[in-house]
Amino acid sequence: MALFAAFLIAFAASPARAIPTFDEVRADFKPSDTVLLSREGEVVQRLRTDPTVRRGRWVPLADISPALRQALVLSEDKRFFEHSGVDWRAASAAAWGNLWNQRTRGASTITMQLAGLLDGPDSDFLRQRPGGRTVVQKLGQTVAAQVLDRRWRKDQILEAYLNLVPFRSELVGIDALSRTLFGKAAHGLDDREAAVAASLVRAPNARPALVAQRACGVLRDMQRSGVGGSGSGGSGGSGGARIACDALDLFTTAALQRRAFDASEGVAPHFARHLLRQRFGKDSVVPERVQSTLRAPLQRFAVQTLQQHLRELRGRNVEDGAVLVLDNATGAVLAWVGSSGQLSQASEVDGVLALRQPGSTLKPFLYGQAIAERRLTAASLVDDSPAHIATAGGLYIPQNYDRQFKGWVSVRTALAASLNVPAVRTLVMVTPDAFHRQLGAVGLPLRESGDYFGYSLALGSPEVPLLHLTNAFRTLANGGRLSPVALAWPATGRPPAFTQGMDPRAAFIVGDILSDVNARARTFGTDSVLATRFWTAVKTGTSKDMRDNWAVGWSERYTVGVWVGNASGAAMHDVSGTSGAAPIWAAVMGFLHAREPSRAPRPAQGLLQAKVRFGPGPVADGMLGRAPDLRLPLEAAREEWFVQGTQQPLFAIDSVADKPYPSRAEGPKSFKKELAQAAEAPGSPARITAPAPGTIIALDPDIPPARQRLQFTATGDGLLWRMDGKPLGRGPRVAWLPWPGRHVVQITDARGQVLDEIRIEVRGAGVVAGTGTSLTRAATP
Repeated sequence: MALFAAFLIAFAASPARAIPTFDEVRADFKPSDTVLLSREGEVVQRLRTDPTVRRGRWVPLADISPALRQALVLSEDKRFFEHSGVDWRAASAAAWGNLWNQRTRGASTITMQLAGLLDGPDSDFLRQRPGGRTVVQKLGQTVAAQVLDRRWRKDQILEAYLNLVPFRSELVGIDALSRTLFGKAAHGLDDREAAVAASLVRAPNARPALVAQRACGVLRDMQRSGVGGSGSGGSGGSGGARIACDALDLFTTAALQRRAFDASEGVAPHFARHLLRQRFGKDSVVPERVQSTLRAPLQRFAVQTLQQHLRELRGRNVEDGAVLVLDNATGAVLAWVGSSGQLSQASEVDGVLALRQPGSTLKPFLYGQAIAERRLTAASLVDDSPAHIATAGGLYIPQNYDRQFKGWVSVRTALAASLNVPAVRTLVMVTPDAFHRQLGAVGLPLRESGDYFGYSLALGSPEVPLLHLTNAFRTLANGGRLSPVALAWPATGRPPAFTQGMDPRAAFIVGDILSDVNARARTFGTDSVLATRFWTAVKTGTSKDMRDNWAVGWSERYTVGVWVGNASGAAMHDVSGTSGAAPIWAAVMGFLHAREPSRAPRPAQGLLQAKVRFGPGPVADGMLGRAPDLRLPLEAAREEWFVQGTQQPLFAIDSVADKPYPSRAEGPKSFKKELAQAAEAPGSPARITAPAPGTIIALDPDIPPARQRLQFTATGDGLLWRMDGKPLGRGPRVAWLPWPGRHVVQITDARGQVLDEIRIEVRGAGVVAGTGTSLTRAATP
């Protein structure tokens, strides 16, 4: 019997020999969250990396509320500072009570409980099982507690216990508890909060009413011991305890319903997830703190600006957005806002990584390719007139933002004013497959071939993420050189590995065009939000059916990309390029350059600037009824940038340049008479010349519905137009406010005899005439 007892004691004492030191326990402590720091060392995000428990940081005893320390000792181990790890008086009382089947208070001390918590993951010798600890476990726990009390100081035992003890559900340690249930750090807990926390130790998952009842008893013990009265726990005496207990039930219920770890978990959740996923992978151990490339003030400003602007757009069916800021030289991500947060119904979706249609933001790369291949120059003339391009799927008929055509314009004007038809004509020259390869070279790899997208590739039909699109614009800012973005700080110290994605001369010319306020005036005006007080180059874009709106551009040091829309893909209502993303882009750029200049880039080698003149041109649609002087040039003379060897002093339309024009002296009347005579010339059968029969017209989402017009033209005299059997207008041409659906267009003579007829289909958003109200209707199947 004695031999068995000795064996039992030796076996029970084995865990005591494995007790670690206090420093080892503290060093081994791992929070369940990783803290993301800005490059300045400021916390910008707290991200959950351990899904099994919720642990905050290790809190030193000096930073824990004295009220909580006292409440815990009074609740769990009143003679903590007197015994040597085991409270033999409490153990004897418990044994006596058990002998007589009396309800007794547990005799397990804080030190004994800590010994059980320190039992390593590879050994569960001291860990309590559902049915309670066995006699051997109790004996082992007693021995381990006495050894622990000899090796550690009392303050170390109390500090470790408060950081390791499970409080409720997944909450482990005082930092997680205090921030989750009370929304504050552990040093700020008052008497009432301390009493609730101490009560949870004994029964972590008890009902709120039972926790409140126990907390009330702890409050009374605190006041009897003379330590009560801090914060909202009362002011001493039985009266203060009674007041605190009266409201404790509601207070405890509310506290136990809270689930957020911290009311200020951060401003960069999407970036934090992407960084940890890219840097550490799925199965790697993530450190407690990770320093990123983000600038904390800029990140907060970008979040606030996005949310504020989307609130201003409330009522236009837009609730999501994203902002990305890159350093041009290093590719460092300075700001990454993935969503509008609480304004969004899909706040977990990262708008920086989501695939969306970029609209007109791909045009700079198309014109850059055409300039690099010497197909065009910035002064080359391109035709902005109705185009009917035959494709395998039928006629492709691009439209401009304002449903108007400008006639012959220079490439500078076509790109800066974002004219769609000239872009499609340029893609016809470049070919979709070649442009597809160019997009890949600047970091925009597409999942489908160029032929898959066809000529709609010029207008941004493929889907790309804001991250890649913004970095592609950074390529333009760096003279056509591409490098990956950088997420973690500090950088390696080595310069980024650049590859040449575009001809540097073409990149410079494209940037010069996109910074030209006068060139974009035809569409945006000279005082739009895109016109900054410092040098910038910017391009806007809107996707089909107004689902996505973009503004991407760069300054001397930074590239900023902004997207607004809906994560669900729902269409916005009347959100154009300058009312959607552009104001956010301009505000972020203004913040970046509040105290920092931005100068225009130096020209690349192989470029020269020369003066160019433009010849006169034909009358474009929409000029009828006005009296232009045909001696005026298509555009004003200017200094223009050229790839060396492509310069020329005059740009004119060959078919018009040699034709005699009325002189200024002949005046407007002569001009109108000549137009009338040309329209009434006999000998030609009456027919509708545009649009072509069977045309399918997809309305450009960049245009507010009330400003949309479709031009019908015909040859013949005395013509009357009818739309679906109703009068539409008279003359050789009429303008029509498009309405979704299938329509029959006819021209008749004065007697009502039908001379020609076509059928067309309109798809997209229409407007109710006279109301300005946008309405979307599916085309009739």
